[in-house]
Amino acid sequence: MGLENVITNKLDTSSSLPNCNSKIDKQVLNAKYSMLPLSIFDWIENNQSQIVVVYDESGKIIFVSSSIEKILEYNTKDILGKYWYQLLTREEKRYISDNYEGIENRSQAFIISLSDKNGGKMLTECSLCKIVEDQKIYYVSLLNDITEQKEAEKLLIRSEKMSIAGQLAAGVAHEIRNPLTSIKGFLQLLQAGIDRKEEYYKIMIEEIEKMEKITSELLFISKPLTDLKRLESLYEMVTDTINLLQTQAKLKNIQILVEQPIIESIYCDKSQIKQVLLNIVKNAIEAMEEPGKITISVQTTNDYVNVHISDEGPGIPEEILHKLGEPFFTTKKNGTGLGIMICKNILEDHHGLLEIYKNKDKGSTFKLSFPKEI
Repeated sequence: MGLENVITNKLDTSSSLPNCNSKIDKQVLNAKYSMLPLSIFDWIENNQSQIVVVYDESGKIIFVSSSIEKILEYNTKDILGKYWYQLLTREEKRYISDNYEGIENRSQAFIISLSDKNGGKMLTECSLCKIVEDQKIYYVSLLNDITEQKEAEKLLIRSEKMSIAGQLAAGVAHEIRNPLTSIKGFLQLLQAGIDRKEEYYKIMIEEIEKMEKITSELLFISKPLTDLKRLESLYEMVTDTINLLQTQAKLKNIQILVEQPIIESIYCDKSQIKQVLLNIVKNAIEAMEEPGKITISVQTTNDYVNVHISDEGPGIPEEILHKLGEPFFTTKKNGTGLGIMICKNILEDHHGLLEIYKNKDKGSTFKLSFPKEI
């Protein structure tokens, strides 16, 4: 917030920024900050890792720090006079417009993607703050490059996906072995010259299709991460998740139930949201030490589609609910604590939210909220 204060102090002394250039008024700063050498401010201006942008009430950029020249390779003159939404995609413009609360002197964070001068992409965390001075409204944003951080998170997601695939192997082997046994038996009957060939062929094709579906799901999990967002059926993603985890649930006498028909669709990357559903339902199965039910339901509000996943396990103590999602914090004996963190990050990338509640009777509920429109 230090640079934000510098900008605020500048606005204290003038109703506009002189010449709309990218240099902070050094004389004003020098007077306010104990006569520090101007070279210090030159160094800060040229070497900060953040990009500072100030907009007027209409959203026009009236100040941008010269660090933009080093980070995004734009000349400050290329940016000044533009409107903030001209630098963003339509999706991100709507995301900020719909979610920015505009509370005075309170920062709000957004994850947005910016293009550098050569067309490369940089993922940034944008802290946006509204400042009112002399009855004039200004907006100050601080942009931090988080591209490397997100790349590291993608590697963690990839690792977690492979871990899930490995843990599902026993259940999948069981699911494939049963159809194989059936197919082998029917082939032996056909070899012995038994009639009813058409009926046997039909059953064998059904069994092969069942194996095909299971192996396709495993391959889907292990695919590299994509960023192909489009409108996807929640029913299909929930059904695929249940099919893949059904065997693991049956081994513990756990039923996975879906309340009311699911007709909603959400704008998302299907592979990523299926990983979130797999993570949470698998965690619910592992948390339940006794037979019971896992219930999946979907509810809608004016702005969100909410997926509720409730289990009948021991529940999560209230005192550690806030810690779930922290790296390497886990309640499992052999857990890593990365699963929930990854789920939260995926939902954040979809402008969604993960909330966890302790049920009144027993167990926990995970609530996944997705915006209706982006």
